[in-house]
Order: sequence, then C-alpha cells, then structure tokens
Amino acid sequence: MSGAADTPLALARTFLFVPADRPERHARALATGAGGVIVDLEDAVAPERKAVARAGLAVSFAALPEADRKRLLVRINAGGTPWHADDRAAVGELVAQGLIAGVMLPKAEQVADLRQLAQAVGPQGVLVPLIESAAGLEAINELAAAPQVLRLAFGNLDFQADLGLACDADETELVPVRLALLLASRRACLPAPIDGVTPDWRDAQRLAADAARARRGGFGAKLCIHPDQVAPVHAALGPSPQELAWARRVIDATQSAGGGVVSLDGRMVDAPVVRLAQRLLALDAQAPP
Repeated sequence: MSGAADTPLALARTFLFVPADRPERHARALATGAGGVIVDLEDAVAPERKAVARAGLAVSFAALPEADRKRLLVRINAGGTPWHADDRAAVGELVAQGLIAGVMLPKAEQVADLRQLAQAVGPQGVLVPLIESAAGLEAINELAAAPQVLRLAFGNLDFQADLGLACDADETELVPVRLALLLASRRACLPAPIDGVTPDWRDAQRLAADAARARRGGFGAKLCIHPDQVAPVHAALGPSPQELAWARRVIDATQSAGGGVVSLDGRMVDAPVVRLAQRLLALDAQAPP
C-alpha cells in the first residue's frame, strides 16, 4: 500500500464518477466535496471516443489545484480490452506528473494486471481494484494484497450480471460477497472497502437504505453516480455525535493513563479499541462536502 499514507482517498467516504470526455465536468465534480472523483474512461466513454478522451486528460487535470489532483482516480478499461495498454501507459504518465492519485481497475480478476499497473504508476500511485465478477471474487485475497492497492471497491451491478442474479433493492443475495470484500481488506490491512452504486440517483430513500447497509456491513465509502448523492452518503458513512464523544473519552483516558492499562465504562481499553477511536476521529477530521 505504498503511496497510501498521504492520500485523502484512504479515508474518503464518497467516490463520484464523471465521464473522461467531459472535461468541463471534472472541476465541478471535485467541487461537490466528494472525497474522491473517478474520471471514467470505461463505461462512460463510447469506443470511438476513448482515444480522444484519454489524450485530453493531462490538459484537463493540469488546470486543477494540486490538492484536487490528490482526490483524482482514473477508471481505465479492463485488462484484455483493446484500450487497456494505452490506458495503462497514460495513467502512468499522469501519476508521474502529479496530475492524479491513482487508478481504478474494472473487472479486476488477475494479480498480473495489478502488478503491471503498479509498475506503470510507480510507488507514488495507488490502485483500486473493482470486484465485479465471480473470477474477481475468487481472487479477492490476492488482489487485496497486490502492490499499490489502496482499497477494494464493489461493482454490485456488474457482479449481478456476471452471475445472472436478479436482486431486489436490498441485495440480500450479495451479503456474502460484501463480507468477502470486508474480510479481504482486513487481512491485507487496507482501509474499509468501497460499496457499489445506487443506480437511481433520484431515489433518496433507496440511497439512504443503501448507505446504511454499507455502514452496517463495515464499508467505509460508496460509489456515487450523481452529485446529489455525495452529501447524504458522506453524512451516512460518518461517525455519529455519540461515537465521536465516546472516541474522545477513549483517547483522553489513554493519554491520562500515560500508556498504561485503563478501564472505561467497565471495559478495558486495549489497542483495538484505541485504533477504533482514532479512526472515528480521523474520519471526523475530513472536510465536509
């Protein structure tokens, strides 16, 4: 996870997609306050426009403030497609120039693809594999442990299509898949994974339910397809006032004890409890959208 320590994407709660061939929208997407913006060369760009869209990214990103560039990922085309090699070379140059933080790889299934990407972007670039298939799920532990991987993300809609599922809104059938992403992230010592999209951006009730499910399931972020989704998701995945009050009490108690054993509310405060409190406070330190 080289390059991850200083990127705001490690604790980002929202990742907003924006088409790569709409440069006028790139700065607007960042202005929504999304923790991360994913400039999409894959699904959002027609095959005949991919080369032009790719070629225009450097100019678009160079006009952005440096702090905004650290929140940028580019979703390239999947390994095995006609555009993958050119995409990989392009994002390598963008990372080297400090224009983006890293890359999202769709349909991540093979560690070899991630290793090639890691070599292209260098140690300063981060990778976000998108798990969208049975093959990706099968290889999930190896993908999570691959070089430069920052977080795992779940492509819930493509995953359903790959397996021929017909899930209701609650996506009960995907509970074990989401748990697999969480477990693989934990084993690889990655930040909490990124949950998939809510396809109808106008359905606020569905979005709230999906975000609540993500938080209950241990996910730390969610993919967004419309700016209106950013603020409610950011709020839903953040710590509550009660959790923050508890976290501050934990940190105060451990500091007062000078590193010794301490008890709070009848419970021993050990290292995992302190780490949880620190994570909640770190999440709260993020600037709101």
